[in-house]
This record gives sequence, structure tokens and C-alpha cells, in this order.
Amino acid sequence: MKDMLRSVAMAFSMFSSLPTPQVEWKDSNMKYMLCALPLVGAAAGVLMLGWYWLCAQLSIGKLLFGAGMVILPLAVSGGIHLDGFCDTSDALASHAPAEKKREILKDSRAGAFAVIGAAAYFVVHFALCAEIGISLIASAMLALHQVFARAIGALAGTVLPSSSSQGLLASFKNAAAKKAAAVLTVWCVLCACAMIALSPIGGTVCTVCGGAAFLYIKHMSRKQFGGMSGDLAGFIITVLQPALAACFIISERMASVWF
Repeated sequence: MKDMLRSVAMAFSMFSSLPTPQVEWKDSNMKYMLCALPLVGAAAGVLMLGWYWLCAQLSIGKLLFGAGMVILPLAVSGGIHLDGFCDTSDALASHAPAEKKREILKDSRAGAFAVIGAAAYFVVHFALCAEIGISLIASAMLALHQVFARAIGALAGTVLPSSSSQGLLASFKNAAAKKAAAVLTVWCVLCACAMIALSPIGGTVCTVCGGAAFLYIKHMSRKQFGGMSGDLAGFIITVLQPALAACFIISERMASVWF
């Protein structure tokens, strides 16, 4: 039990900007660290639901609502997943061999394609969150997306081969409990069930999107980088958030027209 609580504290310390107790950096404290990553998404989701409530009470418009739904998860994560997205965007745009792409991931400097990718991400994600409207079901879906995306990213980082025996992801995997993959799979299933319960059509489409994202990162990481890394996990977590929102909006609109 103590190991689990320390792992949760380390997950929040590593993957969020929220104040957490300081825990010693050692393998026993990292056993369930990746399993606890979806809890960071849950914390972001709670704040997003609070923002929905405030917007509904004060009759705040869609644009400001959408801005809050984008900024709150980013503030909670401290931008760590977005950093992986930017590094991966630079590496993919280089069209270099896998070894060179891995070097680009390690470069702390942001290239032109990182800036372009981040700008495109914010524009698309903001537009989708504004389009989704101020409703409880839609807001709850966006909140669940935060948990689901992190569960998919953590599962990919746990079960897919790493590109290197060094680095943070390799350290987390080496320290992870053997049942970490099973726990993360349960996270994914629970999120899928919750999304489908909220919206049978939209939740089903979002679940399929999550599965497709896992298959994509499996193929892309092997082909482009020779394996998974922490940056690639951050990349898929970041990409999934607007992708899931788009799937929900499109499926709901198509269902309203066809049915």
C-alpha cells in the first residue's frame, strides 16, 4: 500500500505541476508510477468539470469556455506531454534515419516544426472545445478524455519495446510492477465504459479512436524511432485529446442527422 501511495505521489510530481509530497527517487517507489498517470488526468478532469459549472452559472460564452478546457489540462500537466509532442514533431519533420530522430528528441531546443505543431494543436483543440458547447455530458466526456489519453499513453509506454535502455521511460519500465500493463488495461476499459455510458455512439467512436491511436503509436514508434520513448508517449497523449474531442463531435452530429 505504501509503495502504491509513493508511486501516486511520484506520478503527480513527475507528470503534473500540482504540489505533491517529496518521495525518494528509487525503483520501489516507481513500481506503480505509470499506473497512476491516469489519476493526473482525473485531477485535470475534475478542474474541467468545475470550469464547466462556473461557465454555466455565469453564462460565460463558448469561446472562453473552450479556452479554459484547453488551458486547464495544460496547467495541470505543466506542459510535460506537450513537450514530447513538440520534440516528436521536430523529429518526424526531419525525415532523418531513426538514430538521428532519437537525437532530435533529446535536443532541448524547439525547432520550427515544434512551434508550428504546437500552434496547430492549440488552434484545433480550442476550436473543438468551443464547438462542443457548454453542456454537462460534453464536459464530462472531455474530462474522461484526459484520463483515457493518459491510460493509452502509459499502456503504450509499458508494453511496447523501448528505443533505448536509457532514459526516463526505460527507468519507469524497469521499475514497474509486472501487473502494470493489466492495471492500465483496466483503466482503458473503465474509461471506455464510462464514455459509452455517457454517450453510446460518441463513447464507442472515442473508444475505437483510442485503440487506433495505440496501433498507430506502435507502428510509428517502431518504424520511425526504433521503439517507444517518453516523448512519444507524450506525443500520443497530446494528439489524442483533440482527436477524441473531434470523434465525439462528429459522431454526435452524424447521429443527430441520421437518427
